[in-house]
Amino acid sequence: MADVSRTRGDITTHPDVDEMRDRYARMLGGRDVALVDGPVFLLGLYCATSPWILHFTTSQPALVTHNLIMGIAIGLLALGFTRAPERMYGLSWAMCAIGVWMIISPWIVGESPDAGVIVNNIVIGGLAVVLGAVCAAASAKSTKRTPRA
Repeated sequence: MADVSRTRGDITTHPDVDEMRDRYARMLGGRDVALVDGPVFLLGLYCATSPWILHFTTSQPALVTHNLIMGIAIGLLALGFTRAPERMYGLSWAMCAIGVWMIISPWIVGESPDAGVIVNNIVIGGLAVVLGAVCAAASAKSTKRTPRA
């Protein structure tokens, strides 16, 4: 049995330390907006459940389906931002487009929506635009900083 009570040596003496540091930096992929992934997911979760939270399931059945689908889409974007950021932050502008669509959707999808439904979708859309712009700006900054191989 191995003696695990011994203290291990410092990692700086490892022969592959430079390669490990480079790989670690590559894996992080310029994750300047790692803290935005959680709020984006929560925004998608709220968007998907907002018809039941605000009780407009009977008055706006088309918007119920719409908000559910758009919330799932925002949540999937957030999971993609977390799982494969180097590939997904290019889709940050898609989240801005989803936000703009959420702002105008009560009048296009809904049938004479009331003020609560309108304010709900405007807040969700505004937050999606802001969070998408933050992700896109950070993506552009990290793309300029790290050269592509």
